[in-house]
Amino acid sequence: MLVEDPTTDDVISWNDDGSAFVVWQPAEFARDLLPTLFKHSNFSSFVRQLNTYGFRKVSTSRWEFCNDKFRKGEKDQLCDIRRRKAWASKQQPINNIALNQTAQAMPNHDEFDEDQRSNSSTSSSSDYSSLVDENKRLKQENGVLSSELTSMKRKCKELLDLVAKYGDSTEKEEEENSERVPKLFGVRLEVEGERERKRKRAEISESASILLSQACK
Repeated sequence: MLVEDPTTDDVISWNDDGSAFVVWQPAEFARDLLPTLFKHSNFSSFVRQLNTYGFRKVSTSRWEFCNDKFRKGEKDQLCDIRRRKAWASKQQPINNIALNQTAQAMPNHDEFDEDQRSNSSTSSSSDYSSLVDENKRLKQENGVLSSELTSMKRKCKELLDLVAKYGDSTEKEEEENSERVPKLFGVRLEVEGERERKRKRAEISESASILLSQACK
């Protein structure tokens, strides 16, 4: 009997008075021992199976289960442990090997596990599809933002080139005009045409600066 195997006492064993058994390490029990008894390693399914045969959890602080017909040293009562489900096609008692024979008395357990795996697979597939769709959307948004950024950088460069070119031409024009401006006793005389050119240059420079600041924001 599994609960009486001294090599697994640190994982599963009887309680102190032998009226119930305790699964001390559920994770190790599910990983190492359940697969030797059932075609699964699901501890929750194991607990549901115990409930099907009238076992009940008697402690809130540990995984301790009892059944009036399952007591230490009373193997003759094992044959009285039966399924509680009225719809079971055939009630099969647990034999003297106890827990490791429970799987033989549960013909619908594999179908239950298969439904669990199917539901889990469907849920995982749905979550994966949602993540894929979200990833595609983010990539599209990133592409749009990247295109807009590239366009704005290009416009900024064009404006900078324009301002630089305008500045160079303005300096040359001022040098040329300086040579043509009439002077009186060596002092330049500003004429109306020159003042108008300066005003227009100032307006153009101001407009270019405004456009440049707006485009580069």
